[in-house]
Amino acid sequence: MNSIQKMQLMYILPNLFTAASAFLGVISIISSIQGNYFKAIIYIILSLILDGLDGRVARLTKTTSKFGVEFDSLADLVAFGVAPAILFYLTVGAKFGRFGALIAAMFVVFGAIRLARFNVTTGTYEPNVFIGLPIPSAAIIGVLWVGVYLKHEFLYGFEWCLILLEAVLAILMVSNIRYPSFKKMNLKQTHVMRILVALVVVFSMLYLYPYESATFFMSVYMLYGIIRAAIMFSKNHKKKESE
Repeated sequence: MNSIQKMQLMYILPNLFTAASAFLGVISIISSIQGNYFKAIIYIILSLILDGLDGRVARLTKTTSKFGVEFDSLADLVAFGVAPAILFYLTVGAKFGRFGALIAAMFVVFGAIRLARFNVTTGTYEPNVFIGLPIPSAAIIGVLWVGVYLKHEFLYGFEWCLILLEAVLAILMVSNIRYPSFKKMNLKQTHVMRILVALVVVFSMLYLYPYESATFFMSVYMLYGIIRAAIMFSKNHKKKESE
């Protein structure tokens, strides 16, 4: 195999992960339609893993391209926009009729806006933050809460909380609230031992209570951005008053 063929293969590899992510998104939609809701959730989680790998593979092999960026966005819209919205509507949204359909559709549309904005603004702000809640995070938070709802019968009757959450997730995606990005985290400047201990605790909780723990940690991530934005708004407001 000559160098040109190797280079072509290297360009195919990250896009293959992206294609697999989109494929799992479609399989998740089919599983939701068939009533296999927990399978649908698992497929979306697996799609998230593949989505994280495609970018890293592209950076490691130095094969990032405009095609790859656009393909990744389209795959994300399927796996983290349409698939979670279908799951949400069939499990919760359908109970609210047209309003439930509206919230599901709003999640997909706002997710598409979030992806488009990310593509055109990348490089214009600090790389260690996201402007607005990333669509994969919004998708995972939504589907995990659906999983907890389906798993625990005592939550039946609180569907209005889930439909409110879905609406909040959609709005957070197109907001200007900043969320931390762990892609550019520099371990040399952090306490590695503390991170190791924290990861052990996190994985232990995930082992014991997978759905509940994952839902808790992802919800904390979502709330972190909201609380941080509220604190910054309060500080800026006080600063203006003092001036």
